[in-house]
Amino acid sequence: MNPADTAAALAAHAEDVCRRFLPHGKKQGRYWCAGDVRGAPGRSLFVRLEPPGPVGKWSDPAEQLHGDLLDLIRLATGSRSLREALAEARRFLAQPLPPTTSRPDAYDRTQAARNLWDRCQPIDGSHAQLYLKARGIRRCHFPALRFHHALPYRSDTGRWRRYPALVAAVAGDDGEIQGVHRTWLDSRSPAKANVAAPRKSLGRIHGFAVRFGEPAAASTLLVGEGIETVLSLVTALPDGALRTAVPSGTFAAAALSAGGLGTFVPPPMTARLIVAQDRDDEGERAVRRLQLRCTRLGIASAVLVPEGGDFNDDLVTLGTRCLARRLTPLVARSPGQSRGGFAAGRPRRHSRGGAPGRPARVGAASPRFGNEERVAGWKVFIPS
Repeated sequence: MNPADTAAALAAHAEDVCRRFLPHGKKQGRYWCAGDVRGAPGRSLFVRLEPPGPVGKWSDPAEQLHGDLLDLIRLATGSRSLREALAEARRFLAQPLPPTTSRPDAYDRTQAARNLWDRCQPIDGSHAQLYLKARGIRRCHFPALRFHHALPYRSDTGRWRRYPALVAAVAGDDGEIQGVHRTWLDSRSPAKANVAAPRKSLGRIHGFAVRFGEPAAASTLLVGEGIETVLSLVTALPDGALRTAVPSGTFAAAALSAGGLGTFVPPPMTARLIVAQDRDDEGERAVRRLQLRCTRLGIASAVLVPEGGDFNDDLVTLGTRCLARRLTPLVARSPGQSRGGFAAGRPRRHSRGGAPGRPARVGAASPRFGNEERVAGWKVFIPS
């Protein structure tokens, strides 16, 4: 078989390939998720297991890699040439593999997510609201958040048990629900349930986000990885800091993972993007990738970096007032925006297709990012 035929044969057994060469990954919906091409646990690399879309294609936004399953085998095994990768793939295909069957009545995860969403109730006065309140989050009354009083959870051993859960709608710019993100909660206290994986997604997640307000109509948009991270900034920011195109409303989005943040595409009306970075290597790589996309689109971007692991850690540690005091001077330094923003320096914003605005990083970041200033006790970095 030539390389194209080999890649096609591998795609017919895409899940088996992933289980063999990415053993620490997990199947999530129509994708196999892993940390990198070497098979580390995580959610940066996505391999498509089912249509729509070409089965077997994969991408790792954090490492800016993509390809088919033959490419994946070459990188996962450290093959030094295409010949070595083909030999490894043929050895794999020579093993007894389960037959592939067409599944016209396959489980529709997107529809299952929509059905679950319809069975949820508003978050107001619920255990989910108490959980967010315990995390310091006061502004959580958004249509994208709901509560389920007894959502089934399946453990790694196959045992089922019910817990209350915070359920978030995952949607695109058109507002159509493509999936849900579930956070199982302890039934006796406002905390996450004591289970192996208290957060799970259902449906189509990659390329979509949990949207708070009407970000498609906003010229300034706040985006981050986690729901709690984004809502922490929404809680702490001065009222109106993100209000630009419309007299009222908060405009923010949670991409749910570093991989999702790295592939996030701002809505067409966005002129300025504020990125809340988690303070780890994976989060940093995702933000860099997003900033490059903003530069190509001519969107002014700024990055907030927390003192702790994420901004919810900062909110819990510092409190709302202290975090707001630290953010307010950064809001006042917004480039080209009279009501404030988050970027250091004063980059000019150009129309799409023209010269892009200069991206900026704000927060306790690494000095290698550029020149350093200090505002309200935080380090502010202007990229070189």
